[in-house]
Amino acid sequence: MAERPDVVEPVDETPLVRRFRFYSISVVLIGLLGALLVSWWMPPTDYTTDHIWTGLLLVLGFLIAEQLAINVDVRSGVSWSISFTEIPLAIGLFVAPFELVLLAHVIAGVSTLLIRGVHDRVLYNAGVLVIEISTAFAVLQAFRLSLAGVGPDWAGPFVGAFAAPVSSTLLGLVTVYVLGRRIRLSAGILLVGRTLVLGMVNSAVGVVGYVVTVQEEGGWPLILLALSGFGALYVAYSGLLRDQRDLEALSQVGLIVARSGQQAAAKPATGLDDVSAGVANDEWHAIAERIKDQLSATRVVLHIRFDPQAPMRTVVAGTDLPQELNTGDVTGSKGDPLLRLPGSHVRHFRRIDAMPEIRQSLLRRDATEALVVPLRSASHLLGVVEAHDRQSRWRGFGTADMRLIGTMASHLATALDNRRLLSRLRHDAYHDPLTGLLNRPGFRQAATEALRSDPQAMVVRIDLDVLSTVSDALGYAWGDRMVSAAARRIRDTLGPESMIARLEGMAFAALMHGRPIDEMHALAERLRDMLIAPYIVERLTLDAGAVVGFVSAAMEDEQTVVDVDTLLQHADVAVRAAKAGGEPVRAYMPSMGQIFLRRFQLVTQFRHAVETGQVKVHYQPKVALPSRNVLGVEALVRWTHPEYGDLHPDEFVPAIEAAGLVGALTGFVMEQALTKVRKWLDKGLRISAAVNISVRSLAEQDFPEQVSDLLTRYGVPPELLTLELTESGVMADPQKALPVLRRLHALGVVLAVDDFGTGYSSLAYLRQLPVDEVKIDKSFVFGMGTDLSDLAVVRSIVELGHSLGLSVVAEGVEEDVARDQLSAMGCDVIQGYLISRPLSESRLEAWLQARTTKTPGRMDETVLTLLS
Repeated sequence: MAERPDVVEPVDETPLVRRFRFYSISVVLIGLLGALLVSWWMPPTDYTTDHIWTGLLLVLGFLIAEQLAINVDVRSGVSWSISFTEIPLAIGLFVAPFELVLLAHVIAGVSTLLIRGVHDRVLYNAGVLVIEISTAFAVLQAFRLSLAGVGPDWAGPFVGAFAAPVSSTLLGLVTVYVLGRRIRLSAGILLVGRTLVLGMVNSAVGVVGYVVTVQEEGGWPLILLALSGFGALYVAYSGLLRDQRDLEALSQVGLIVARSGQQAAAKPATGLDDVSAGVANDEWHAIAERIKDQLSATRVVLHIRFDPQAPMRTVVAGTDLPQELNTGDVTGSKGDPLLRLPGSHVRHFRRIDAMPEIRQSLLRRDATEALVVPLRSASHLLGVVEAHDRQSRWRGFGTADMRLIGTMASHLATALDNRRLLSRLRHDAYHDPLTGLLNRPGFRQAATEALRSDPQAMVVRIDLDVLSTVSDALGYAWGDRMVSAAARRIRDTLGPESMIARLEGMAFAALMHGRPIDEMHALAERLRDMLIAPYIVERLTLDAGAVVGFVSAAMEDEQTVVDVDTLLQHADVAVRAAKAGGEPVRAYMPSMGQIFLRRFQLVTQFRHAVETGQVKVHYQPKVALPSRNVLGVEALVRWTHPEYGDLHPDEFVPAIEAAGLVGALTGFVMEQALTKVRKWLDKGLRISAAVNISVRSLAEQDFPEQVSDLLTRYGVPPELLTLELTESGVMADPQKALPVLRRLHALGVVLAVDDFGTGYSSLAYLRQLPVDEVKIDKSFVFGMGTDLSDLAVVRSIVELGHSLGLSVVAEGVEEDVARDQLSAMGCDVIQGYLISRPLSESRLEAWLQARTTKTPGRMDETVLTLLS
């Protein structure tokens, strides 16, 4: 056995096809030139009738050797042929002239290719055959001339026969390079090593067989025994190679399917298509080519059904199908018996003995035999694999071929089913199950891809209202029906070319082609009008509000990096701005982005600001009426930002609260206030501190324990700590706040309702809440001197508070008249600019020293009284 490159001419690569054809012509010309030189160099031969019989026997020997060849794939388009051609070549070097051996070898090699139906590489292989014989005889003649009379007679033919596969191997490596199909150095060395070993074995067998037969009378039985053993080794070796190639082919098919699945996973998730269903057409063509090469078939046809409801699509490797079948969609497949075989096992059909309907199907395919195996999952038919006409037709398809195509079909069916499941899972992962629209991850992925081709695309954000009320009243199923109906209206209004997603709950987004702002504004208004139209759900008419915000890259600053997340974020900012301004539609403006960025910076820089002393606590004194004793202070947070300067609490506290950092802020203010109270106690002063807490703190079940720990740590009596809650915060969910408030009240801390009179509190709930005081909102106190209604409200709150046993605190007192009025009403405590503005810690101490007088109190404590 020896190895020789067997090159497949590239297809559909025009520059590469031209290069290969030019290279094939060059190989033929080199071979012919070499043959002329060798023919001139060799001694002349007088041809006789015996040479005819010798030539026929050599042709027969080369034909047998070629038919027993094994093809081993090296790279795509290049394979290596293992055959016995060195055996008849070695014998020919003994008994026949150069021209006769050359003619016999070329006839046998070209005939073998034609018999196998291989027409695209005849020219190249003919050149290789000529070069092999020319090299063998050139080496033989050189050996004879240089070593005349030295060494045995068989040495020259042995070396010449051995030189032939070496020359074709080196030429094959050059061919691999010419075709641009690189081969690793280790693989090239392995092939050359195999060639040397197998060429040596084949040459030795041919030489030994000739020498023993000619020189040893009766030696032919020994040759038969040796050939029998050699044949057995060949059969075993060919079987091992076949198994190895089958395993490699299965591995390659699996890798192609896996690689295509990874590529599909990287594509935008816009729906179920051919790629997401499994393998793209290019990969299927590569699989079909691999099966064809492995089976040595003239044609392999894959019929693949990507969708159970769609027709099969056809992929062909090898010779083309007749036009009526090679249309990419099998027409009349329901009536084609080869495409509706039951079961999933391999069927072998031959035209000569097939049933009439099968014979007609083979005739339509211009095939004499076929291996057919369905691709089935547990529930339905995925496709069909057909292999037509083995290239060596006199052998036909065998059991090993049926086993191989059956195993490959099983792998493909499993891979197809897995890819279909993966595609479904991926579709579900990127789509909203209720509406069928993209979800947020799916929208981000698909929109990112779309923005690359249309950088001026616009993102629209739609928020629906009142759906929570519908769900609370009628159940979530009704709310889901309204969401589905709204999704249909959005699709109908924006059109099928728009990419639409349900982000969450009642929020939708869409990516649209860029257009002028006024045109987009009109479209957004039309969309909103469609969404707020009454919804008729099972004989009920339901209403929903909607707000629309939109943005495009053209609206952004030049410094802004435009991506999907940025556009979604800015569209959300536009929606919030629309809600805040009471507008139905709002376009994003860069100024909104600056506000958003500033809030974001404040949130991210808050902890660092606390650690570096930018955030501090100021104190505003509270004075009792009519005694004017200083009872306590209200702790108020202040932030001096290095870039933005002094920040008002109304700017940064809501942002910190929305970010979930209000607990850290409350803890910081409370610690600072208790530290101050402890210092006053050490000086004999009994002054309380009031701290504002957020409604979010009431949602923390361990908040009372946190307060208790702080009181214990600083050694402050609980009655010197007042916790102030806004009326709206307490009354928003009194049932949830009530247990926490009761636990706080049990600690002994004072609970106060801040901004009383501005909310929507119920007197019944106010009676149930364990609060100790109410604070009249400053807006009423400001208007007491000029507005009789404000004066009446303040008087009513004072009377109400006292009737419920609560202390009443008035904030915002700035004039003596207001102080006197409150004193006359019986208000217990006042605070405001008339008393003092909020002061830093050092200024508060100076204020206390300058504006108060000390008088002895009970239990050796000192009372501070405000000077007139």
